[in-house]
Amino acid sequence: MAGQWRSVAKDAVDRLLVIAKFGCFLHVTTNYLCSSTLVHGPSMLPTLNLTGDVVIAEHVSHRLGKVSRGDLVLVRSPENPRKIVTKRIVGMEGDRVSFFLDSHGDRYRTAVVPKGHVWIQGDNVYASNDSRHFGPVPYGLIQGKVFFRVWPPDSFGPLGRD
Repeated sequence: MAGQWRSVAKDAVDRLLVIAKFGCFLHVTTNYLCSSTLVHGPSMLPTLNLTGDVVIAEHVSHRLGKVSRGDLVLVRSPENPRKIVTKRIVGMEGDRVSFFLDSHGDRYRTAVVPKGHVWIQGDNVYASNDSRHFGPVPYGLIQGKVFFRVWPPDSFGPLGRD
């Protein structure tokens, strides 16, 4: 009887170890290699759909300093740290960025992106809360670089640079 309980306990421990290893694998993969995310809203029209796209983002390039102007990136919102936004990098540190403050084009500004920051904007300048509103974003808030769309099926494929 004791041998039977040892066998059951060993099987339970083996199963727990497999589950723990799988959990670690998932954590490393989604946080440090690549992950999928749902992106929705008007700010990235026409590149991404209003009703939502599922995209794949890799989490290596930004850690190696390999993001540049034109890349679509996932960024932790400087206004709400619980939220991740998808925007395009339009300026790197040292760049001079010119932009309109309103949709009528009445108020025009120029800013210089400070060291360690990027300037992000949505492709739909009429409906995007971005660096034009909250300023340059620290490079450390970049969470990943979007490179592929998996949903909807009719738009399946790589997302190129603008």
